[in-house]
Amino acid sequence: MKKPLEGKVAVVTGSGQGVGRGVAILLARNGAKVVTNNRKPKDAKSAEIGFRSSALSGSVSLDSTEASKLGELSGDAESTARDIIAEGGEAVPFFGDITDYDTSGELIQAAIDNFGRVDILVNNAAGLGFGPFSTVTPSDWDYQLGPKLNGAFNCMKHALPHMVAQGYGRVLNTASDAWLGIAALSAYSAANSGLVALTKSTAKEFWTAGITVNAFCPQAESPGHVSFKATLRTMLKGSGTEIEIDEERMQESETAHGPAENLTFLAYLASEEAAHISGAVFSVTGGGSIALYSEPQHISNIEKRGGVWTFEELKQVVPEKLLASYTPLAAQREF
Repeated sequence: MKKPLEGKVAVVTGSGQGVGRGVAILLARNGAKVVTNNRKPKDAKSAEIGFRSSALSGSVSLDSTEASKLGELSGDAESTARDIIAEGGEAVPFFGDITDYDTSGELIQAAIDNFGRVDILVNNAAGLGFGPFSTVTPSDWDYQLGPKLNGAFNCMKHALPHMVAQGYGRVLNTASDAWLGIAALSAYSAANSGLVALTKSTAKEFWTAGITVNAFCPQAESPGHVSFKATLRTMLKGSGTEIEIDEERMQESETAHGPAENLTFLAYLASEEAAHISGAVFSVTGGGSIALYSEPQHISNIEKRGGVWTFEELKQVVPEKLLASYTPLAAQREF
């Protein structure tokens, strides 16, 4: 039986490990030929903390389970390509930093040179980090926005002309639920919110060319997930803060962070079956949950014709009409 992505060629940035690795393997299992990518080769046996915290002065403490898991999940573009080939698929690795415009062009050209075309682009590369806004440095900002936004822009600029010429293309942008804005994730939230806006804008622009652009917010097994837990625990211990673990919520989180190879919905979005889906944002988990975000829209408005609002008028009408459905930040469950 023909596989749904047979004959298609995919480029997956940041696919040396974590979610990107899982997505690359998933696409290959569904028939795609894959170009894997990360910045440079790394020792697959080493455990590397990949989550930068601007509020942490010392080193991160890993327990034995975390160290083992981090080592197990570590890898690079070459190891991912090897895994794909070992399963009978076709893949080639490309090492290079896609925040550099010319390098991202060479990545897309690698797909053309090796497989003759590029049908699917997964912009997955990211810089992960957290910390209060007061501690975020310009370096932190660039580290988190560069791969996510500049990298996506660079790769799309080089890939989309090929997709337009062949009349087919699927762009999947790896965002995060942080695009809604999460406390102590200002840079990461901004990067992902920008990526969602880029997704929606380009989806509208390239719709008539047979190209879809969608964003997905994954929860899956990755070095970043392990690193975040270890980094947060180290920070809390250093500050003398003790927290009571909600075991039920912890188990729910671990179930959601199942293997990224389980994100089969992404293969669906990359297929011809999903030609009618573009400009959408989804949450997907390795535990099998798939959710569609609503489209932002006005929920209320006020209007004054024939003059300018006075301050006294606004004091009266804003609470009564404009903010009638507004939930104050202090009353929201999480912020």
